[in-house]
Amino acid sequence: MTTVAHKILGAILAILIGACLLDVLVNWLNLRQLTTRLPSEFEGYYDAARYQTAQDYLRANTRLAMIKTIVFTAMIVAFILAGGFALVDQAARYFQVGPIVTGLIFAALLITPVFFIQLPFAVYETFVIEERYGFNRMTVGTFVLDLLKSAALGGVLGALALALVLWFFEKAGSWAWVYAWLGLFGFQLFLVFIAPVAIMPLFNKFTPLPPGELRQAIETYARAQDFKMQGVYIMDGSKRSSKANAMFTGFGRFRRIVLYDTLVKKHTVPELVSVLAHEIGHYQRRHIYKFLLISLAGSGLMFFILSLTIRSPALFQAFGVATPSVYAGIVFFGLLYAPIDMTLSVFGNWVSRRFEYEADAFVVSTGNRPASMIAALKKLSVDNLSNLTPHPFKVFLEYSHPPVLQRIEAIRRRE
Repeated sequence: MTTVAHKILGAILAILIGACLLDVLVNWLNLRQLTTRLPSEFEGYYDAARYQTAQDYLRANTRLAMIKTIVFTAMIVAFILAGGFALVDQAARYFQVGPIVTGLIFAALLITPVFFIQLPFAVYETFVIEERYGFNRMTVGTFVLDLLKSAALGGVLGALALALVLWFFEKAGSWAWVYAWLGLFGFQLFLVFIAPVAIMPLFNKFTPLPPGELRQAIETYARAQDFKMQGVYIMDGSKRSSKANAMFTGFGRFRRIVLYDTLVKKHTVPELVSVLAHEIGHYQRRHIYKFLLISLAGSGLMFFILSLTIRSPALFQAFGVATPSVYAGIVFFGLLYAPIDMTLSVFGNWVSRRFEYEADAFVVSTGNRPASMIAALKKLSVDNLSNLTPHPFKVFLEYSHPPVLQRIEAIRRRE
């Protein structure tokens, strides 16, 4: 192994271990931030016992996440040092089926063990932690069926996306990164369009919201904002969890408002309209399109840097792989790219938090009472046992939404 290869290997190991230590540190700080003193804003919404339960729930999830991070990091480091990538590459090449199919086999051989290693953590989270704190509504049958559907869907879509990228890098020469970048982005947009009608119904049932006060209030508000949509639907989220949520799916005239049945059961009509007004605010302030542009720029940067490193002999020597290939180069590049990806993620989360404030401001500016939005945020936080006092470093690195107390404070300033 050359000196350059040694340095690359050292850098990758440092990145993996450093990311693990950072994750553990952030979660430890977040736990240290917990206090038994209930914020005055939530008096009347939380009692002492329920607030203690919320903190216990956070501790349980955080500890599981920390263990998972440490276990996976240790396994990846051991796999690299043991020459695991070379063995997997040899196994994939055994079939002699061409670079694209070989790349798909290589990816499958790497992903399949990860799937089974993650499985015990998913089982424990669902049937121990979520069950213990009253959230889980999922049966074993639903859990297994979801796993099978997700694996099949992820396998097919992931294989198509990877095959597209491999084909461009094998056939398109020096401009391959541009074609792969734009081709993959187009594929992702296509999935966004078909998801509401072809993918999401595989997992949940969507029923049109029946006529009544809620539907009339939502449609009246949407018309007032000149917001065109295909309809308002109720999703049977309660068959998996008691947690509540709302969302929009699709683009243009195919946009749908989706309310979890758990949300409808627990909130008043003004609160629900405020929640939907917040989501409409994202569309009216062009947040969706701005995020698409940010995503496009970020993926373009990634593919450009990938084009500079994908065929580097030193990169393959660092992992002990004798014969360079596009498919292995993509995986190795992913490990090297992690710090840049984290930096872009932090920036994206910062932008997202700004957009959340803007969407909240839209709710108030379009005639909705601030009290309704604040009440909705409080109920959602209590019902979902959300952390009211996250550590600022945790927020900076990982939060796509501002902490609820900061959102409420910003809304009150607009009253």
